[in-house]
Amino acid sequence: MPTQRYNLTLAYRGTNYHGWQRQAVTASYKGPTPQEGHGIPTIQEIVARAVESVVRHPITLVGSSRTDAGVHAKGQLAHFDTDQTQIPIEGLRRAINSALPEDITVRQLDPVNDSFDAISSTTSKRYQYAIWNHTDRPTFFPDLVWHRWQELDLAAMREAAGKLVGEHDFASFARPGHGRDNTVRTLIACEVSKQRGPLVVIGVEGSGFLWNMVRILAGTLVEVGLKRYSPGDIDTMLQAKNRQSAGQTAPPHGLYLQWIKTR
Repeated sequence: MPTQRYNLTLAYRGTNYHGWQRQAVTASYKGPTPQEGHGIPTIQEIVARAVESVVRHPITLVGSSRTDAGVHAKGQLAHFDTDQTQIPIEGLRRAINSALPEDITVRQLDPVNDSFDAISSTTSKRYQYAIWNHTDRPTFFPDLVWHRWQELDLAAMREAAGKLVGEHDFASFARPGHGRDNTVRTLIACEVSKQRGPLVVIGVEGSGFLWNMVRILAGTLVEVGLKRYSPGDIDTMLQAKNRQSAGQTAPPHGLYLQWIKTR
């Protein structure tokens, strides 16, 4: 049977999931016991099972980015192959969505060539980090933003963010144990913007990222905003190539995978 490869554009609220990557049940897992043969709740697991329930055969779902537990996405990409080519595109998308929980949505479904790969075809990604900068906590959405009650110096944060743009060794901004031999990465953009009300958003675009890199960048920029560091300290952090020289790691629930560009 001829097969077709499809590229999914996914949005999800990561609050109830243990990240993207499929994981078996381990002794440290404290949640509800999954059904026999199922892993713990991850985005990859839930989406793959939804697709399989529609196309009626096992699939391999390949995601572009392995988002961590609690991290959200507006535009995650993932591909799969199926021989159920007779199903209309929009009908297939809607059928998959009907099999998904309400906190995961297939925003778009596109047929692609067999050469497309959600990982190797990716050329750049953009993340957003959302901060609720107000004395009062965000009662109705505490799992979607990082609450920082102290006033942030946005001008200092923007100056510091500008120093991160370009090609640098980001060893100081990677979680130890990242497993990468090369820690040089290129940031295309790093911006700090004031949105509606007390919402502050850090936007970071790059060709690739290290483990926890965006969260460490966000945590460091917040510390600049709190005047614990100056914008000039960013240069020293980059030169140090030591995780201990940079700021804190921001919590996962403020992070969003905004979009992914592919070739």
